[in-house]
Amino acid sequence: MSPSPSPQPLRVTVWSEGRHEQRSPEVAERYPHGMHGAIAEGVQEHLGDRVLLRTATMDEPEHGLTERVLAETDVLTWWGHLAHREVADPVVERVRRRVLAGMGLIVLHSGHWSKPFTRLMGTTCTLRWRNAAERELVWTVDPSHPIAAGVPHPIVIEQQEMYGEFFDIPAPDELVFVSSFAGGEVFRSGCTFRRGSGRIFYFSPGDQDYPVYHHADVRRVIANAVLWAAPDRIGGAPRLTHSETGWFEDGGAVA
Repeated sequence: MSPSPSPQPLRVTVWSEGRHEQRSPEVAERYPHGMHGAIAEGVQEHLGDRVLLRTATMDEPEHGLTERVLAETDVLTWWGHLAHREVADPVVERVRRRVLAGMGLIVLHSGHWSKPFTRLMGTTCTLRWRNAAERELVWTVDPSHPIAAGVPHPIVIEQQEMYGEFFDIPAPDELVFVSSFAGGEVFRSGCTFRRGSGRIFYFSPGDQDYPVYHHADVRRVIANAVLWAAPDRIGGAPRLTHSETGWFEDGGAVA
């Protein structure tokens, strides 16, 4: 019997705006390869040859997210902060359509206010915040969820920007993590959503002022989320379809 073919690696694009490390020597020292570099390193560390990684940043042509790049992406991770408004609307629409067609999307930290996330959520995605280097405890509230696999309860992050409720998002399909902060606030820090054929995970830990993307457990969560968000297949976005009576007979069509 011939051996079964090896599965194709999951194609992952790690995107960030790439601005903080250009403007701040402290951020550049903390993240010498950028936020996207640290996030990509964490995914590679946990998933190895199961993924084929590329990175993209704001200042590349079409923000590094051309039609071809997105056509070759199964899961996209997104980190942004300073330059949400600078992301071109045609690129945002390109990402949105790709998610509806089945591409996974992992939105990180201040990406809650990014154009792709707010348009897919349909709400303001605003929240309460304070940057005071407080301890964050990330509590697992759905320990059976694949994104929580191998993650301690709680994840302890010694210094982090506080995000607190109210977080103006639709009710998540699944709530995986809830965070608490030294100041007393709580926050829905790990949420899943489904839009069209695509899976979305929002995960809040990860600020440019702290080495959160070097934290082993944060890296594990992101890697788990990449696997969870991977599509079974990517086709066209759901569409309005006229059907004659009996269209499903004789085998019908694949949904």
